[in-house]
Amino acid sequence: MAELYEISAREAVAGVAKGDFTVEAVVRSYLDRADAVEADVGAWHHLDPDAAIATAKAVDAGPGGPMKGALIGVKDVICTADMPTTFGSKAYEGFRPPYDAACVTMARAAGAMVLGKTVSTEFAAMSPGKTKNPFNPEHTPGGSSSGSAAGVGAKLVPIALGTQTAGSTIRPAAFCGVVGYKPSYDLIDTTGTKTLAACFDTIGVIARDVRDVAFYTAHVTGKPELEPDAAPAAPTVALYRSEAWHLALPEAQEALDRAIAALAAKGVSVTEIPLMPGYDKLLDIHERMMDWGMTTGLSYERLYIPDRISPISRDMLEGRAAHASAAKFAEAEAEAIAARANISALFGDYDVILTPPAPGEAPKGLARTGDASFNRGWTALHLPCITVPAGTGPTGLPVGVQLVARKNDDARLLSAAAFLEAALAA
Repeated sequence: MAELYEISAREAVAGVAKGDFTVEAVVRSYLDRADAVEADVGAWHHLDPDAAIATAKAVDAGPGGPMKGALIGVKDVICTADMPTTFGSKAYEGFRPPYDAACVTMARAAGAMVLGKTVSTEFAAMSPGKTKNPFNPEHTPGGSSSGSAAGVGAKLVPIALGTQTAGSTIRPAAFCGVVGYKPSYDLIDTTGTKTLAACFDTIGVIARDVRDVAFYTAHVTGKPELEPDAAPAAPTVALYRSEAWHLALPEAQEALDRAIAALAAKGVSVTEIPLMPGYDKLLDIHERMMDWGMTTGLSYERLYIPDRISPISRDMLEGRAAHASAAKFAEAEAEAIAARANISALFGDYDVILTPPAPGEAPKGLARTGDASFNRGWTALHLPCITVPAGTGPTGLPVGVQLVARKNDDARLLSAAAFLEAALAA
């Protein structure tokens, strides 16, 4: 029988419901796993074994819910009342908010249990934490949801919450060999999450398979239609290389080829579509909107406690503020709104777009978290995106592929991702 830390969250929920094992047993299995690998990965910002066991016993004794037995890790920029929330910054060391974020509250109300807090870059921005890639500790896990992606990749937790303001869920998930889902903007309530740039901030969900991602999202949003059918319908798929294609390394291109071949084996023909007029401007739009979004979103840290944050964050905020203004933001936002209104022309008759999630394998070194050029345009458009593992690159590190769908077409995206995941497994 597989160790309990190896099964999906859905399988854990089913096992607890049938009485095959308890939530406490699931927690103890993950704590044993942490004893074995956490020192090498560094995914957890906060993990209290005694408190976790006590909470598991309370959950076992309680009335339960549709997520009873599911464990989640919560990125350290997302508030939890019973655990520290430092926003990845020494400036907030020991801070404990008096409330849970909405995405945590809804999960707990459904019976899920928070196992611990995962490492985030400072304020979900550029300054990295202690986390290493679970497949090679000399390589970045990506960011800013570094602990969440590495924690799921190392089987330290089955589901973990991240955020994405540029590429902070999709990219680390691809680097760590797991599924990363950035929903449509505003699908999952961000209340209680540290603001980086409110114009783009989105709760992300990371898990080992597409169905666990959909399972969590369906329950916290009250949208059961997000869970794919047992046998998802074949999607129509367009290949989009994007303006960042010159950055795509051979392993990223080969991952796309594997995905296309896997879909073809299931009867799905992938057709390449031309670049969208003006797509190259999206990265600039995103940058200009981020300037003002971060200048205001992190104004307290920039103006009142700059000496308490990292030099990387301080320099970044000073640089952003030097270029930012409300007028420039309004101009860029108008361009973004126009681009979003025209997105149907890009998709045409296709359900989803297939494109890289990152330039390739996770780069070597821990000082940077990788290039978000394959993410920022879709984030600027507020579109839902998901990355699915698609093999390994030349050094044995994971590579993934990314699917993108129209705004609020998350159910179709998750169904297509489940279909692709099964095709790749076959």
